[in-house]
Amino acid sequence: MSILTSNLEVPVFYPTYDEFENFSSYISKIESQGAHKIGLAKIVPPKQWIPRKMGYKQKSIDETMVENPIKQEVHGKDGLYLVYNIQQRSIKVSQFQKLASSSRYVTPPSISNDVEKLEKKYWENLTSIAPIYGADVSGSFYDKSQKAWNINNLGSILDDLEVEYGTKIEGVNTAYLYFGMWKATFAWHTEDMDLYSINYLHFGAPKQWYVIPPSYGKLFEKFAASRFPSSARRCPAFLRHKMTIIAPSILTKNSIPFSKMTQYENEFIITFPYAYHAGFNYGFNCAESTNFASKRWIEYGKHSVQCACRHDMVKIGMDRFVRKYQPELYDDWSRGINVTSHPEDEQMLKNNTTIVRSSPTKTRLPIHCKSSK
Repeated sequence: MSILTSNLEVPVFYPTYDEFENFSSYISKIESQGAHKIGLAKIVPPKQWIPRKMGYKQKSIDETMVENPIKQEVHGKDGLYLVYNIQQRSIKVSQFQKLASSSRYVTPPSISNDVEKLEKKYWENLTSIAPIYGADVSGSFYDKSQKAWNINNLGSILDDLEVEYGTKIEGVNTAYLYFGMWKATFAWHTEDMDLYSINYLHFGAPKQWYVIPPSYGKLFEKFAASRFPSSARRCPAFLRHKMTIIAPSILTKNSIPFSKMTQYENEFIITFPYAYHAGFNYGFNCAESTNFASKRWIEYGKHSVQCACRHDMVKIGMDRFVRKYQPELYDDWSRGINVTSHPEDEQMLKNNTTIVRSSPTKTRLPIHCKSSK
């Protein structure tokens, strides 16, 4: 086995237009086929589905502001790294594209069309020349008239936050744009509150993804804590800081299963609850993303472990979801008693991992803060 491969294959789905029309139903369908067990799935939309009829070569896109892009300084060695994100001045998309195409930041021209060679080069040169990432930019490039798989309006139960509480959490139940360049990176993490995520690549270079099956999440946390002990001592949920980079070769050497997938233009990536994922960009591109939820997520949300050392971490009170979707459990939950187990507990025990649970929240209303994703 290559040090950069895994024997867990990420499923790829090609829905018909009829299947594609109902987002929540299609997610349920692919879960019935076991997609969530890998932790990530690729969805290739039907050809007749068009998110933006006018295309992307428009002045309105060029003049979109990339607010406070981050310079990513990576420090470490031997497959274990920490990334430090340093805010830069805001620039227009056209300026960001010019920067991404400059000699300093451009994808290596000699191998620009060879993803395997680029992936190898990324891991060999991770600490050299800090890339700039236009992450967490509020906005959307979808046509408002596009109702199917519109990241602004997926129709999942996460919409309850806005519909019933008037609560908007940027990037969680609203859309974020991401402008990448060669080596721009997202570190290992699960989504806020261990939610699902959806990512659509509007245009540009591919995006590389790595994922660990949810059933191995606790094993990965235990391993990460052993390799970054000072971070773990300061915050048991330090992986939520989105600073930790662990090379696939290290996972292989330590028998932690993972999968990888390359995302291209006009493709969706879905990540599932409690699936640790990470990755990077192969060049200038633009993706759009948000979170969503299903009834199956509720148990993950109830057991999600939160970072308490930062004020900007997203937290969602689960009372509203328990009361509406698990009414038989609400009396116990409202008294601080969680009678259910983490959905992955049985498999975690088989994996010989130590199970650590958070206490059920007694928060009556959703509480939230903005968090970089």
